[in-house]
Amino acid sequence: MSQPLKQQIGNISIVVDDYDDAIEFYIEKLQFVLINDIALGEGKRWVEVSPPNSNGTHLLFSKANTDEQKRAVGNQSGGRVFLFLHTNDFWRDYEHMKASGVVFDEEPRVEEYGTVVVFQDLYGNKWDLLQSSAASE
Repeated sequence: MSQPLKQQIGNISIVVDDYDDAIEFYIEKLQFVLINDIALGEGKRWVEVSPPNSNGTHLLFSKANTDEQKRAVGNQSGGRVFLFLHTNDFWRDYEHMKASGVVFDEEPRVEEYGTVVVFQDLYGNKWDLLQSSAASE
C-alpha cells in the first residue's frame, strides 16, 4: 500500500545583496528567527530565516552574483506583492514594524478577508502583513 501524498514548501528563495544586511532586517525589524547560517565556501552561505512559531516554511537568502540576479533584488515578483506574512496580532506587529522603520506603501485597511497593509522589505519587495478575519474570531 502506498503512502498518502504529503508535501509542503520547505524554503522560498529570496535574492539579496548582502547576507548580513538581510539577516539584520528580518531579525530586528520583522522579528524573524535565524534558523541556519552555514558557510558553504567561496562566499556562499546557507541562510534560512522564519517567522517565530511558523509552520516550517523558511526564507532562504540567495546572494545575487550575476547581473541578472542583481536586477531581481527587490523585484522578485515584478512589483506585485511577493509574500504574505500572516499574524495573530496585526496591530502589535504593525506598530513594532513601524517603530523599527519598515516602509509601508499604505495605511492599514480592513477588508472582508482581514486586516492588511502592504510593506516593503529592505530591498523593496512588497509584502502583505495580514491578520485574517477567520483568525480574529
